[in-house]
Amino acid sequence: MEHRDEKILALLNESEKASVPLNICTGPVRVGSRFYEFEQQGFWDNKVCLFIPKEFEDMPDHLRAVKYPYQQRPQIIKSDETGGINFTLSRVDQDLQDQWVKQLTAGMKATIKKTNPANVFYSEGVEMVGEKQVGYFDFKSPALDGFLYHLMFFLALEGKMVMGTFCCPFAEYGEWREIAFQVMRTVSVTEENEGEEQG
Repeated sequence: MEHRDEKILALLNESEKASVPLNICTGPVRVGSRFYEFEQQGFWDNKVCLFIPKEFEDMPDHLRAVKYPYQQRPQIIKSDETGGINFTLSRVDQDLQDQWVKQLTAGMKATIKKTNPANVFYSEGVEMVGEKQVGYFDFKSPALDGFLYHLMFFLALEGKMVMGTFCCPFAEYGEWREIAFQVMRTVSVTEENEGEEQG
């Protein structure tokens, strides 16, 4: 009898999870014990747009310097109030066309692997998001106070590379991973009409 009760409880838990909307574009989404509302935000004169939590704000400069001590820190860092969960975007002065995205993604992964062999990699691939090829991989990296989870993704904008990242403490990876991938899949790009530029 007890065993059946446990099964029913497990089913109820599952159906409760299933009834909470999991699409970040259609309403608040539960992540762990909190609900986040996502909204589309535009960057670089709305050339790149994606959905991120409304509560996430630009990371203050003094925190940026601590979290990203190297010179080339991301230009856009949207963070929760703790500073521990971030979405970032950077325009990188590196030539990139859609058809090179797969090669670039593999190259970036190899570089990160080489830099820190302790990193543990999970998935890797290229997806069509709207009209764009988006390459990605995700991994776990050691940090001073435990481990971090990262999702990195890459796409071309007007012939140059855009790099996006998501990062959170590894303890919260189970709650955030699917959400981070959804954010990546909301990326939309508006490019200048290249025909006009050349004409």
